[in-house]
Amino acid sequence: MPTVKRFSNCKITVYMGDHNPPHFHIVGVDFDALVEIATLQVIRGNASTAKEALQWAAANLDVIRSEWERLNGC
Repeated sequence: MPTVKRFSNCKITVYMGDHNPPHFHIVGVDFDALVEIATLQVIRGNASTAKEALQWAAANLDVIRSEWERLNGC
């Protein structure tokens, strides 16, 4: 699971061979949230303590989308 970006309390990762819709994971010590790339909507989990990660993701969607496509053959 390649880490796209690290933050003080969590990291953004994209898994190889993952399911649709295209998404990324925000992983912290006590949480793991799946966030859809196209809408930034939380699909599963709770990202309420990961505001910094969500703000970075919003400003860097091309980076995350590119990593998804690289790892998932799209």
